[in-house]
Amino acid sequence: MAIQDQILNEIKKFKTIIIHRHKRPDPDAIGSQMGLAQLIKASFPDKTVLCAGKQYDSFAWLGTTDQIADDQYKDALVIVVDTANQLRVDDERYTTGKELIKIDHHPNDDQFGDIMWVEPESSSTSELIYDFFDANKDQLTLPAEGARLLYAGIVGDTGRFMYPSTSSHTLEVASKLATYDFSTSEVNKIEDEIDIPLARLSAYVYENLNILDSGAAYLVLSNKVLEPFKLGDESTSAVVPLPGKIKQVVAWAIFVEQKDGSFRIRLRSKGPEINELAKQYGGGGHPLASGAVVEDEDHIKDFVKDLNDLVAKNK
Repeated sequence: MAIQDQILNEIKKFKTIIIHRHKRPDPDAIGSQMGLAQLIKASFPDKTVLCAGKQYDSFAWLGTTDQIADDQYKDALVIVVDTANQLRVDDERYTTGKELIKIDHHPNDDQFGDIMWVEPESSSTSELIYDFFDANKDQLTLPAEGARLLYAGIVGDTGRFMYPSTSSHTLEVASKLATYDFSTSEVNKIEDEIDIPLARLSAYVYENLNILDSGAAYLVLSNKVLEPFKLGDESTSAVVPLPGKIKQVVAWAIFVEQKDGSFRIRLRSKGPEINELAKQYGGGGHPLASGAVVEDEDHIKDFVKDLNDLVAKNK
């Protein structure tokens, strides 16, 4: 039995379905979560479908999460989308349901769930949710709002279709979603817009980015640096792609200070695979888009040296 059929069979069995995604979400995390919820609600109106996780004002245009009581998990099917490892699941109650399904497009290094559907070659989890619908479209209904959410997720995780993960299938799925009653240009505009504080931070990124001879680049965003911009950590994700626009930059790391003094590393590459380096620093992810952590500012130089060596080796 195909994995999509297995997942549909499980959905049919449960009255309550609770969908989780990862902490500090991006458009794909929310788009796949909310898009799947819309798909199930439209297909099975008698079911209770809830979305878990912290609500962010900046993502209100993609929907709002639900207040979920502990006892609602008792006999529920829990689906975790777009989350590579269990430490990143938003809301730890995801393990308290009756059954657990993982749907993801990151490398499956942390295998969890009663059923796992993981396709690392897919551009996004939102693309997978559409594939799930397409495989069972004789039994499922995708409403226009669900299509909008999935399209938003694909646009977000492909960098407006610029990243190497964008395949002909990705473009085909986006084209099919565009036939639904929503404005693709409006979604594209919202995802491309930045406000004035973020514009100023973008200028800071370009002005202060350290570019090494190898093509490796890095930037440290300490709390002291970020304070004048009045931006939360989640807002810094919008500047992560910016170094990639510079021709000479091959791979780059942006270090964002956390409340405990550690630094979250947002790591990207145009060619050299950087996910193994990320794993050495307690992280992981895709070959060209990963994340990691260093304990404090003193360890940043160690990571930068390793990144520089990796890029120089692959020139």
